[in-house]
Amino acid sequence: MRIDILKSKIITIYKSPFIVVQKVWRFFEPLVSDEFFLFVAFRLRVGYWPDFKHPRSYNEKLQWLKLYDKHPEYTQMVDKVAAKDYVAGIVGENYIIPTIGVWNSVEDIEWEKLPNQFVLKASHDSGGVVVCKDKTKLDIDLAKYKLRGAGKKDYTKYTKEYPYYDVPHRFIAEQYMEDESGFELKDYKFFCFDGEPKFLFVATGRQQHDTRFDFYDLEFNHLPVLNGHPNADIWPTKPLKFNEMLDVAAKLSKGIPHVRVDLYNINGKIYFGELTFFHWSGMTPFEPREWDYKFGDYLNLPRNND
Repeated sequence: MRIDILKSKIITIYKSPFIVVQKVWRFFEPLVSDEFFLFVAFRLRVGYWPDFKHPRSYNEKLQWLKLYDKHPEYTQMVDKVAAKDYVAGIVGENYIIPTIGVWNSVEDIEWEKLPNQFVLKASHDSGGVVVCKDKTKLDIDLAKYKLRGAGKKDYTKYTKEYPYYDVPHRFIAEQYMEDESGFELKDYKFFCFDGEPKFLFVATGRQQHDTRFDFYDLEFNHLPVLNGHPNADIWPTKPLKFNEMLDVAAKLSKGIPHVRVDLYNINGKIYFGELTFFHWSGMTPFEPREWDYKFGDYLNLPRNND
């Protein structure tokens, strides 16, 4: 392992020793039921004991959906390769980011054939993205290391996100894109319930390794809530053609109890990002906690779970 990568891992553990406790719990995963594993993992990560029989909070309800409301068709929807056809069939090809290539392994990637700028990611992963703005400056060994790590992730094991069970572990290269900032691509993530967007957050700063999340209502009023990352120093403003984004999110979430629809907006041109059924795996606290319940009020479970 490279020294710089090892150093980063050590610093992360030093700053957050509680991570060690969470990782230790993973050793018990094969020995206990999915429900019990999530019950303890939830307490370790979210900070309170969940009620899976009568869930009220958003995070609790996401665990309930994992355990008791499974849909095999969600597999295509979370596959970053296959989802493009699914989304294009609903809203049209003009919302799809062009694909450069798809490979079954990191070793198969044809680096010499890639353009000067591109984005590489695993078809089943979230977050393990290689963004290349200038291939002459790209550390290919580091990029391979990052992609291999992304390829090994298994969301069905430690977070029980069942839609990923049958997603093939492939690697997809897409056209590099940036928005009006000239240096990043803001991510607009809409929380949709039964086909109705209710909230969103804007993710910024990822390419600068300083990720910020800012939550908004549909009038684009900034909400006093934190979840996973701090707010931006300068809050993002309402993008062009915001109503079109709402329309796309509504169409892609129709008939689904809850899904997060991620979109990009480049000077009013809207592109599909991904569909996420379990935001943060339902394992990241809201601050203040009351927002966990406010979001949960909109999530109507598919059947009476009494």
